[in-house]
Amino acid sequence: MCTVCGCAGSEKAIVDHDHPHDHPHDHPHDHPHDHAHDHDHDHDHNHHHDNLHHYGLGPAHAHAPGLSQTRMVQIEQDILGKNNQYAAANRRHFNAQGILTLNLVSSPGAGKTTLLTQTIEQLKSEVAISVIEGDQQTSHDAERIRATGSKAVQINTGKGCHLDAHMVGHALETLQPETGSLLFIENVGNLVCPAAFDLGEAHKVVILSVTEGEDKPLKYPDMFYAADLMLLNKTDLLPHLEFDSQRCIDYARQVNPHIKVLPLSAKTGEGMAQWLDWLRAELALQRIGYV
Repeated sequence: MCTVCGCAGSEKAIVDHDHPHDHPHDHPHDHPHDHAHDHDHDHDHNHHHDNLHHYGLGPAHAHAPGLSQTRMVQIEQDILGKNNQYAAANRRHFNAQGILTLNLVSSPGAGKTTLLTQTIEQLKSEVAISVIEGDQQTSHDAERIRATGSKAVQINTGKGCHLDAHMVGHALETLQPETGSLLFIENVGNLVCPAAFDLGEAHKVVILSVTEGEDKPLKYPDMFYAADLMLLNKTDLLPHLEFDSQRCIDYARQVNPHIKVLPLSAKTGEGMAQWLDWLRAELALQRIGYV
């Protein structure tokens, strides 16, 4: 959570490709990153745990120097409560317009943008597609998306490590996705904070590269628990790696028994047909109001 990672929402900017200057959003109702310093040290310093420090065992499931667990819970509830109000407004808009919105989450380098460009190229004749890109800096990924002919808006979060629903709401004002369209939100590369922040999406889709290690679902369980679908990407590299795909899938389902899994390679196209079929099915459901 923000109380742990220290991300600063005040530095975010939406980069409009039609007006390529930054638009900082420092409104009074902005995402409330309250970083109060409560010096009530009510945690117990017990150092007899074989040098393994479980900082997430308190009620806040996190630890920050100078903040009691009680204060952290209060701050996190305030932050998420405000975010959920914006997310609900986004979701009402998406449902009213029949827009299927997917929140793509992963570690940096998992292949989100390559997957997106390949997906757009194969679906753009069937459905209008637009993208909200989240990165700390640069508009490189948004430029790659625009090269496919799809609309894209870049959100630069500065020191922030995730997108929030308020940022997405502002981006929608610029992007204006079409009724019945497909909207991808490519979140900041991070498997921690994006798990907790609802953006109004229909589904979180977690992308895991086979180069990352098969135990990622166990190391970052909140993200895999929050996701409805895991895309196991870069399978073309499996012959060159010591990676047990089935063990990785088993770990993901240990965390989330209901998660769907699709192995694929955005580079070679292996498994892409199943991914596209899933998208088409979800689009059909969204358009008739069942999602």
